[in-house]
Amino acid sequence: MITSAADEIRVADVDSHISEPEDLWLSRLPRKWHELAPQVSVDPGTGLRRWRIGDAWMFPVGIYAHAGWHEFAPGCPPALEEADPATWNPVARLARMDEYGIDVQVLYPNVMGFELLAFSEHPDQELALACVSAYNDFQTEFAATAPDRLIPITAVPFWNLDAALREIERNAARGHRGILWANKFENAHLPSFTEKHWDPVYSLAAEADLSVNFHVGFSRNTRSHQEGAARIDALGHIFGSSRGTRENPPLFESAVRTVQFSLTTLLGNAPTILELITSDLPIRYPQLKFVSVESGFGYIPYLMEAVDWQWSNSGARDARPDRPLPSEVFKKQCYGSFWFEHKTIPMLQHYQDNFMFETDFPHPTAMAPGHGSYALVPSQKIQESLVSQLPPEVLRKVLWDNAAKLYRLDR
Repeated sequence: MITSAADEIRVADVDSHISEPEDLWLSRLPRKWHELAPQVSVDPGTGLRRWRIGDAWMFPVGIYAHAGWHEFAPGCPPALEEADPATWNPVARLARMDEYGIDVQVLYPNVMGFELLAFSEHPDQELALACVSAYNDFQTEFAATAPDRLIPITAVPFWNLDAALREIERNAARGHRGILWANKFENAHLPSFTEKHWDPVYSLAAEADLSVNFHVGFSRNTRSHQEGAARIDALGHIFGSSRGTRENPPLFESAVRTVQFSLTTLLGNAPTILELITSDLPIRYPQLKFVSVESGFGYIPYLMEAVDWQWSNSGARDARPDRPLPSEVFKKQCYGSFWFEHKTIPMLQHYQDNFMFETDFPHPTAMAPGHGSYALVPSQKIQESLVSQLPPEVLRKVLWDNAAKLYRLDR
């Protein structure tokens, strides 16, 4: 591990992912569901090993297990057996965390996070709900390898409110520290996440002291899983033609398409933040904490200044003089995360109580160096971008204190 000047500060990585083992659902669900359950098969159209649920094809199995891979994304391991074991094995994960200088990781899914629409649209809803529970069971077992270092977040079957409440309550009792929530329920023909329809979930989260986490993955502008799959397939050739290394770069045009697709996703939570802080949801639940996951920091100062300006300039401030400004709501109840940024880091001092460090391991944008990445080891990144630009008290907050308070890491 590279020695950092921040060695005396514990480091919490608030956004990492588990690459689900290929047999996760087949090994846990009754045989009667094996044909329709999530599994990995060879797509006859592309020749790639891809996740599928019934007849619905999803992403290649290794696309989100990119850490350390020798090709630029979206080149990826063709099978998890060829990926870094830390992407799916908890013992290997802990060893990689030690190497990277990470004390604690908050865990998010891939299939269960980015393909929730496929589950909500599944014709066998008993199976769909069983899939969510099976994933949460797997994640709980994964985290049990080191419960003080691996922090699970509950995947929620939002399309069935009663089942959602049962799953949240079940996993809160098992040590989960937050819920993975969705921000585009309209894509599933459901009310906006700010509507009172969802108050039973927010009431339970508040009672159980659970954070409400909005990951960027569900913000893609699609109305159905099939539309999302079609969008990926429309870019499908990037899985082949844009592969490359530093020594043999990919085709420029394909690389640019990859950049556009990635940035559209990473910036997808900006409308969510705006909708949240201008709604009555945080006013109804002033004790709740909301987290924008894997969405970065640098645009936040502009966004807060812009929303306050428009709030005043549209008359909303005069119409509700008793209500806090949107930026005040954000500072009181919202969190975000950052990882690769450098030039924007000095502005973190203005949001020192709201942001936390992440690695995004093992995704293509992760702090995971290799021939197909320009990333630094996280401890080196902390040294070069954070230690050199932030006062010690701010450094401690963004590396540990904020996450410790939000996810109850010291208890």
